[in-house]
Amino acid sequence: MKIGLYFGSFNPIHAGHLIIAQHILNETDLSQVWFVVSPQNPFKQQKYLLNEYDRLHLVNLAIQKSASLKAIDIEFRLPKPSYTITTLTYLQEKYSQHSFSVIMGSDSLQNLDKWKNAEQIMAGFPIYVYTRPGFPIVPHQIKELHSLTAPLLEISATHIRELISKGKSIRFLVPDLVCDEIESAGYYKLKNPPQ
Repeated sequence: MKIGLYFGSFNPIHAGHLIIAQHILNETDLSQVWFVVSPQNPFKQQKYLLNEYDRLHLVNLAIQKSASLKAIDIEFRLPKPSYTITTLTYLQEKYSQHSFSVIMGSDSLQNLDKWKNAEQIMAGFPIYVYTRPGFPIVPHQIKELHSLTAPLLEISATHIRELISKGKSIRFLVPDLVCDEIESAGYYKLKNPPQ
């Protein structure tokens, strides 16, 4: 089976993430998209990061009605910080019956050469890139690059956290079950929202 790996903090998961995942399923020959919930992204601050098990729970709530979307916690058990190459190598060995690809935005593609063992990723795994405004797809030495124009919404997890900390509604920015869980659990109620 061809599986696309969508890496992220998903802090929290929102409509934009889900639209991209479904669009990639609709427009490519991938059979499934797995959301790889990262406990610690080497490029992001930990300060406003919800516990990884709570973020995984929110992703599972968001995708529970889709057989083609799956959330995995594999990086919770791997060395930290989480490096994509470590996860790819592990999954390739554990699920040798599947072929794995990486899904990323064109903003991440521009930083790909800064990733640990970037050459190994670019040479060994297909990469599906969706265009983000202001980040043209730049040439890389990638063995197999698939470029997509995805429907993008101007939604960010940072903005969602800011709204929550100000007591404003996030309804429709995230799936209803995710919204209800965030509200009932009191997630992201910070006195000083991130800037």
